Amino acid sequence: MAGTDYAYDEEGYLWPFFVFTLTSIVTIPLTYILVKRSRDPAASFPRIKSDFKHAHSDTIDELRKKERRKERKVWLTVFVIAGWLIMGYMLFLIKTTDAPSTRIWNPYDILGLSESATEKEIKSRYRKLSLKYHPDKAKPDPKKNETMEDLNRRYVEISKAYQALTDEEVRNNYIQYGNPDGKQGFSINIALPKAMVSDGNGKYVVLTYSALFGVLLPYLVGSWWYGTRKRSREGVLMESANRLFREYKETIDEGGIITALSVGQEYEELFKGDKAESGLAKIESRVLAEGELSPLAGGLSVKDREKLEDLENGPQRKALALLWAYLGRIELDDPELEKAKFAVAPIAHSLNKSFNAISLAYGNTSPLLASYYAGQMLIQAIPPKSSPLLQLPFFTPAVVKAIEGDSRIHTTVQDFMDRPDAKRRALVVRPGLLTQDQYAEAVRVAKQLPYFRVAKAFFKVTGERFIIPSSLVTLVVKGRFVPPGSENVPEIDPLDLEDIDPAEDDLDAILGRKTAKVVGKDEKTGKPIIESAETELVPAPLAHAPYFARDHSPRWHVFLTDSKQGRVAVPPFTFAQFDRPIFREDGITPTFAMQTLKAQFQAPPQAGHYTFVMHVVCDSYVGFDTKMEVTLVVEEPSKLEEVQEDEISEPEEGKFLSQI
Repeated sequence: MAGTDYAYDEEGYLWPFFVFTLTSIVTIPLTYILVKRSRDPAASFPRIKSDFKHAHSDTIDELRKKERRKERKVWLTVFVIAGWLIMGYMLFLIKTTDAPSTRIWNPYDILGLSESATEKEIKSRYRKLSLKYHPDKAKPDPKKNETMEDLNRRYVEISKAYQALTDEEVRNNYIQYGNPDGKQGFSINIALPKAMVSDGNGKYVVLTYSALFGVLLPYLVGSWWYGTRKRSREGVLMESANRLFREYKETIDEGGIITALSVGQEYEELFKGDKAESGLAKIESRVLAEGELSPLAGGLSVKDREKLEDLENGPQRKALALLWAYLGRIELDDPELEKAKFAVAPIAHSLNKSFNAISLAYGNTSPLLASYYAGQMLIQAIPPKSSPLLQLPFFTPAVVKAIEGDSRIHTTVQDFMDRPDAKRRALVVRPGLLTQDQYAEAVRVAKQLPYFRVAKAFFKVTGERFIIPSSLVTLVVKGRFVPPGSENVPEIDPLDLEDIDPAEDDLDAILGRKTAKVVGKDEKTGKPIIESAETELVPAPLAHAPYFARDHSPRWHVFLTDSKQGRVAVPPFTFAQFDRPIFREDGITPTFAMQTLKAQFQAPPQAGHYTFVMHVVCDSYVGFDTKMEVTLVVEEPSKLEEVQEDEISEPEEGKFLSQI
């Protein structure tokens, strides 16, 4: 029985294919990950136009850039570049290296005959060639660089070819095995250069493969798996989520949530070693100093102060002190402390997402709302129960006091901007408060803030006139983005408040890939004219958050609560993009286009009138939320059957006769 012949890639034409394939399997997925990480989603989002810069804007920009670099991961970039270079070099070798030719043994080709040649032609051809190449008669031709070995080899080939066509046994071997000598051994080409596995180098190849597949691959898979288990769905460390779970209380308020957010394990990485103690006394002394609008400069309540002072010195206490310094916009007069002050806010915001999920799991309204409000404050850098006016550029506690006076009720940005311009200027443009330019910039920003004003909210079941128990109900919220201080706001077109069901055969519209829009009104029937258009979602401008060291895309959360029980009745539906543009191409002029938000849920199992409180909460701005009562009327199933029977009327007499 023939053996197996292992041949190494001495000509160097196989191993580039092997290396190219192996490298591409690793490089292409990593390239996708790198491109996905490197592509900044915020780069394509519109931004609120503002020239406002505060004393620490450079620090904020530095932290944002650092985070983007961290997400990209330098080692991943280097690995991907190296992978593509190797793949390019392998392609070059593949293109420039000539592969050895392989020829199928064919007796007719050897004799120079067609496969239809007769036996007589075969014998005649063989005699001529044997006389020409017989070792006793043939002579090498120097012009062709022939040798006697070449001629002898050629004579043997001719003889075997003749036998394969005339001798029965040899012919059977050729037919069965493709070779006159019978079954041959097969050759396996190893896609490695011979030098790598000879002269004692084989052990290094074995070590390399062992390292790749026995160490590196299990390590990468293990790291990936551990990474997925190490963090929660919200992206925080599981240990941090467990700590936040223990901090949850039904009576927790915004200040309590800020305290709870200081328990994150992420701060331990930020304040390693002596960093947890460095500057802590200075931070606390300034946070707990007397404030202009609140008893304490950091905006803490007495209860919040006690919680801070009860903590042991360490990462949690420093993180909490810095959070209050950030919210109170306290000057720390130390570059490292200032950087740490702005660095803790994004961490706390990330942790707040986890706390929000915990609150939602419990289903209590108060902690859930407090979590949303705490998120707004972290993005805008204002403490709990402080004036929403601090969101505007150049607005300080002194400016706010000039507007609100001694009133205990805060003035919202909308209320301030609804006042006549002359009255606004008289309040804030004066020595020690705002200059004309600063006031103009504040107004400019206010007129770009996306305040969603709800126009109508109602319940419906697609294709039905009534809602019956356990049916799939849609909460439809109609509203417009009307920035504070907007002028010449058009009246609402009643047609824009209608929600038209898509045609039964329009599957794309039913699945949300198309939007039904009212484009006019039929003059004869008075019914609206509907057009179906492809849904092109438009994002809102990135949040105007000059103190927050991240780019943040605003989100609006719509949910229903039961005010009597203080429970969440329908969990939040989140909206970050809309079906109509918010601003025109200049990015400043609002469109006042009617937006439609939809949330689906199952109706209660019993008929009746259900009154809910609908919340529309914006996660990026303080005072931009909407709260209103809505009533869901669930009818008995029998009423729907009655309506369906009424709609089936008897045909008019003679109608069919007239059609014949």
